Amino acid sequence: MQDLPNRFALIGAGPMGLAAAKVLVEQGIAFQGFELNADVGGLWDIDAPRSTMYQSAHLISSRRMTEFSDFPMDESVAEYPSHVEMKRYFHAFADRFDLRRHYRFGAEVTHVHPLGRTGEGWRVDWRDREGEHSAEFAGVMIANGTLSEPNRPRFEGRFDGEMMHAAQYRHPEQFAGKRVLVVGAGNSGCDIAVDAIHHGLSCDLSMRRGYHFVPKYVFGRPADTLGGAIRLPMWLKRKVDATILKWFVGDPARYGFPKPDHKLYQSHPVVNSLVLYHAGHGDLGVRPDIARLDGKTVHFTDGSFAEYDMVLTATGYRLHYPFIDRALLNWQGDAPHLFLNALHPERDDLFMLGMVEATGLGWQGRHEQAEMVARYIAGLRKGTRAAGELQAAKSGAFERATGGMNYLDLARMAYYVDKATFRGKVTGWIERLRTDAEA
Repeated sequence: MQDLPNRFALIGAGPMGLAAAKVLVEQGIAFQGFELNADVGGLWDIDAPRSTMYQSAHLISSRRMTEFSDFPMDESVAEYPSHVEMKRYFHAFADRFDLRRHYRFGAEVTHVHPLGRTGEGWRVDWRDREGEHSAEFAGVMIANGTLSEPNRPRFEGRFDGEMMHAAQYRHPEQFAGKRVLVVGAGNSGCDIAVDAIHHGLSCDLSMRRGYHFVPKYVFGRPADTLGGAIRLPMWLKRKVDATILKWFVGDPARYGFPKPDHKLYQSHPVVNSLVLYHAGHGDLGVRPDIARLDGKTVHFTDGSFAEYDMVLTATGYRLHYPFIDRALLNWQGDAPHLFLNALHPERDDLFMLGMVEATGLGWQGRHEQAEMVARYIAGLRKGTRAAGELQAAKSGAFERATGGMNYLDLARMAYYVDKATFRGKVTGWIERLRTDAEA
């Protein structure tokens, strides 16, 4: 490939990579995309090399709160789309904006490193069916997702049955004839537990802590569509939503679940009604954390024990960018520390896209993050005032856009933001960058 000094390397063709590709084209910024899979869609393509999708997976947010605003999902799509519908949606998005031509598919980026300070370029190495390759670029944009590297817990003792992570789970027939213990009661863990209830001999759910459960429907509508144009401060929203949850869910402790040790929205809630239903009907056993393993016997921290044929750990994922030195990402604690989860404090040629999570953020919130970055690059090249102001802001002291929320000190919450605060700041910068560019 010919080295092009003004071209960026964009890693990933999942939904975040596609959003970035779209806005880069709109802002006239040249780039070359790299995608390991044979097509777009990221983990939503269950057949992709590093997809962690499973057959029963659906969005936990409704289609209207998840879609790109300038590319709404068809009315024929379910209110909570399956991974099959989502893959179809992202393929259509790539078709609509003619994005595939910007990508090299089947290309795995193996190493990226700067050639010097900002403006001196980066070297990107990758491999494909034709062999090993290298090229120089003006900068790098990382958009390869956050849900591909399993977080595998360690347990005392040895388990003689089948031990697997949720990343390895694909279809419910894997549970046939087995006594199953699912470890971890996040959204994936609860989904998978429901599959195991129907297809295994039995299923228990091991929980380290309690969670807040949110039904998918309230008053006959998707729960995340309630509220309309009324934007409440978080302290009030939490009170209102907690009252609604008491009406529609009740006290999860009645079903055998432990009480949450945190306030609503201090951790991602579990959007699942079926797991409560099955617990209430005695189909699902709720267990505490694992103390130790002994053959096929699992001992729990409350002194109880039971035998299982399979232990499935739905214990989440770790941020994983093996092709770049962690120090280059300003990594602090469990995640890179970047302005609005995207902009490096010192470099203007390295950007992280999609390393952001918030209740209800949707793909539009991520699209806005990509637009801010693209407009920032364009503004720097034009020397606009707004770009200079953003450069100064990202270089100074800053904190995550949490809106004052005290999120749980967990690895998966290390890049969590408050939706309203985050989108407000991002769209504010977009408007300033746009106005200066048009002046």
